[in-house]
Amino acid sequence: MHDETVQPLAYGDVQTAALRIAGRVRPLAVASADPIGNGARVRLALEFLQHTGTFKARGAQNFLQAHREAGSLPSAGVTIASGGNAGLACAWAARQQGVPATVFLPETAPPVKVAKLRAYGADVRLVGSAYSEAARACEEFAARSGALPSHAYDHPLIAAGAGTLVDELLARVPDLDTVVVAVGGGGLFAGVATAAHHHGVRVVAVEPEGCPTLHAALAAGEVVDVAVDSVASDSLGARRISPLALHAARKGKVSSLLVPDTAIVRARQALWDEYRVAVEHGTATAFAALSGPYAPGPGESVAVVLCGANTDPSDLVAGSAR
Repeated sequence: MHDETVQPLAYGDVQTAALRIAGRVRPLAVASADPIGNGARVRLALEFLQHTGTFKARGAQNFLQAHREAGSLPSAGVTIASGGNAGLACAWAARQQGVPATVFLPETAPPVKVAKLRAYGADVRLVGSAYSEAARACEEFAARSGALPSHAYDHPLIAAGAGTLVDELLARVPDLDTVVVAVGGGGLFAGVATAAHHHGVRVVAVEPEGCPTLHAALAAGEVVDVAVDSVASDSLGARRISPLALHAARKGKVSSLLVPDTAIVRARQALWDEYRVAVEHGTATAFAALSGPYAPGPGESVAVVLCGANTDPSDLVAGSAR
């Protein structure tokens, strides 16, 4: 699908989402990172402190609340296919709305996410070895049951909800020049890039070398399927970028960068060693750019979005990663 066929996300959509989810999500917390020596100021946007442990609570809340307001939230509830995090957010928001959630995950989903889903009361169904297989099963279930189908990232309400963190970030960092964000299917990126473009803020989009959905789409000039093979594939393992995200990447000041798995693992360990923050490999992907392909310029004001922490921290070891 070409992004030209899709109605692009607008900043007004993000503003509407912010009003809709006000008081229903946790405000963004921001912390200063260690100085890097050239006068650049780096902050960490601690979105992993959000409900359910990731930014996805924003989009899920916006999606379900919008359908509640429109009278289109069925008694059969909502269903979604997910690598884990979107399912968690959907289940959490569904419980708040008093409707059931049926969540389809690949059999490779991390056990920590499956356990949290069940704790939220979701009906968890493990199907296949890849997200695409779980997605097909979810589509069939929605058609059969009448449940409202949601999406992990490719929906304007989901993306607009994610983008609400940008205005909160700017309220705390008014001089912000650049926001660094990890990219999987593109829901977070589409929302962040749309809001950032409105404010004249540059976006650095970071992906694993083994999951280059945005990078490949920009090179091809259209959405394309990519192979998925990365330590961060449990959260960044979509096989294609959303058309919304590709449109947002073409519209604003965006740099698309790739980092190897070795850098992602080091960055995750460094976040633990230096800040005692235990995050997912997908989250560490954004931070990894600072030690590789992206060097903030002198005096630049940068924020790295740490977007999720639904991880098993047992593989984080004491000592220095650098």
